[in-house]
Amino acid sequence: MSDSNAPGAGEQTNSRKVEHIRVIEQDSGTDRDGGYFDRIRLAHRGLPEIALSDIDTQVEFLGKTLSFPMLISSMTGGDHELVRKINRNLAIAAQTTGVAMGVGSQRVMLEQPAARASFELRQFAPDALLFANLGAVQLNYGCGLAACREVVDALDADALYLHLNPLQEAVQPEGDTNFSGLLDKIGGINERLGCPVVLKEVGCGLSPEDIAAAAVRGITCVDVAGQGGTSWSRIEHHRAAGSGQSLGLRFQDWGIPTPLALKLAAPFRDRVDLIASGGLRNGVDMVKSVILGARLCGLAAPLLKPAMESADHVITVIETLKREFATAMFLLGMPDVKTLYGNEQLILDDRF
Repeated sequence: MSDSNAPGAGEQTNSRKVEHIRVIEQDSGTDRDGGYFDRIRLAHRGLPEIALSDIDTQVEFLGKTLSFPMLISSMTGGDHELVRKINRNLAIAAQTTGVAMGVGSQRVMLEQPAARASFELRQFAPDALLFANLGAVQLNYGCGLAACREVVDALDADALYLHLNPLQEAVQPEGDTNFSGLLDKIGGINERLGCPVVLKEVGCGLSPEDIAAAAVRGITCVDVAGQGGTSWSRIEHHRAAGSGQSLGLRFQDWGIPTPLALKLAAPFRDRVDLIASGGLRNGVDMVKSVILGARLCGLAAPLLKPAMESADHVITVIETLKREFATAMFLLGMPDVKTLYGNEQLILDDRF
């Protein structure tokens, strides 16, 4: 076990969760707003030859039906009323609107058992597609199959995110930076866990080499989580304030933009399901992601403030996203998501 599991580590991890939220509240620059999806121009149809009311946005993923291909991306968790409220509101909204949801890193509940309650969300979302979450690097710091099963069981999850965050760990004052030998450990967890393992970056993107290496080890789903949205490097810069460290700012825009990451991942579509997250801000961005091969589209930043208010506020945002998604499909003359998926003939210009 590493020093991260020493006495007091749980309190440190827990307080970090709240610090992250406060930084996002106070610094609008943590959302880098790359606008990379704005570079993609789609082929509008003046004669779509379909009624808007006939557009079918439903998709199937991991055996569950979603109202449209939306995932509430991982945000938070811990022993604090604010994070419990956020996760509860997100879960209720996921259930009500028929979308998927991922939770923030559950390492905190392994170090501080009281944090487990913030992840016990199946009671609020009995039918939703739920993703548990643990940092892959923790496989090098004492976590193994038992820990992975514990976080899945806490959420009663359908799948486990093993997130990859080398940049965040490198700029974090207390970061865990030994990423050596992780691929085989990830493969071992995938073989024995009993539910799907999904690899996810946290805002810097996955390269084709990453996806190829994961696929060889049996991973059949990845979240490219590219650059263009929330910068965890910039967030950690704020947490290191006073240390004289500017590393987080230097790397705040590091990574592969999400649309480019999807394009580079195209050769793997026949064997790996792609999830797009990182910089998606509306239903049009979601449509563009599906055209680029994404099976699910993850959004977090547009939902954080609403989740701090109420489930109804989150539901309103999701319903708006769904209407935008359906309208874009209508304007492209696409009757269902199947005809939209991977249909790059709909792209007029992408400037990548």
